[in-house]
Amino acid sequence: MFHHAFEKNIMTAQITNTIMMVRPFNFHFNEETAANNYYQKVIDGLDSGSANEKAVAEFDAFVEKLRSHGIDVVVFQDDAFPETPDSVFPNNWVSFHADGRIAMYPMFAENRRGERREEMFDIIADDFGFHVEEVEDFSGFETEGIFLEGTGSMILDRENRIAYAAESLRTDITVLETWCERFDFEYIAFTANQTVNGERLPIYHTNVMMCLGSEFSVICLNCIDDEIERKDVINSLKKTGKKIIEITENQKEHFAGNMLNVANKDGKEFLVMSSAAYGSLRPDQIEAIEKHVTIIHSSLDTIEALGGGSARCMMAEVFLPKIQ
Repeated sequence: MFHHAFEKNIMTAQITNTIMMVRPFNFHFNEETAANNYYQKVIDGLDSGSANEKAVAEFDAFVEKLRSHGIDVVVFQDDAFPETPDSVFPNNWVSFHADGRIAMYPMFAENRRGERREEMFDIIADDFGFHVEEVEDFSGFETEGIFLEGTGSMILDRENRIAYAAESLRTDITVLETWCERFDFEYIAFTANQTVNGERLPIYHTNVMMCLGSEFSVICLNCIDDEIERKDVINSLKKTGKKIIEITENQKEHFAGNMLNVANKDGKEFLVMSSAAYGSLRPDQIEAIEKHVTIIHSSLDTIEALGGGSARCMMAEVFLPKIQ
């Protein structure tokens, strides 16, 4: 049954029609990540049981919407133990690559490290027919107190082999360099800031201010305060033929940078985002996006508020080759 759904795997260098998602079991406000994720908010009067219930409902509706558009979604159910309040954001601990490699990443918050579950890789191979060549494990960097949180930290231009990365406590240049050497990528590093209580502080993940599609980039350039760094990013995007669709800092606060370009099994392309992100966009920005793709949006209000992440964070793209 599973194999049948995955027989046709549409994939370009940059986008895939198969994504992995993790259905939460213990979703709630994570004190550990709130230290430098300024997007997290406490919802008054919402206990953790009700928070998880709401998050599961949002998750299920989101998966249903993706599948209704012909996008293949591999769903894993999170377990009760270890308690992992942020398991709904798997793109921070794992990435899947077209050469059959899987990367696992060092995580800033100790209570997120239990999200790494290698048994998932056996299921992806055995039940869904993907070829796994080897696992590249970067989690050892945690002992040095340096981190790189997957495709939250890196926006990958897989076609041109460029990793865009905003430096922060969760995105360390040493780990980034090591990853790029291992995967044969170049990187463009910069600082992306947001205003917190009148002070400019680093954004915790690159993927809240930037998204990269096959033909375009949705990006908040105003986050990059350094003019030289900003020009470097713009020049790289232009050189690689990406149409720049700029968003404001206010729109970024509504997760308008946290989007993912995916395809369905017929090769039709979509840009997936939350309803909050969609609601923050101007008509001209929507028009610019829809020149390239069709927009899919789903309400993720509870997940966004308590988790401080959105649609893109919830989806780990599967680029692994299919077993013939």
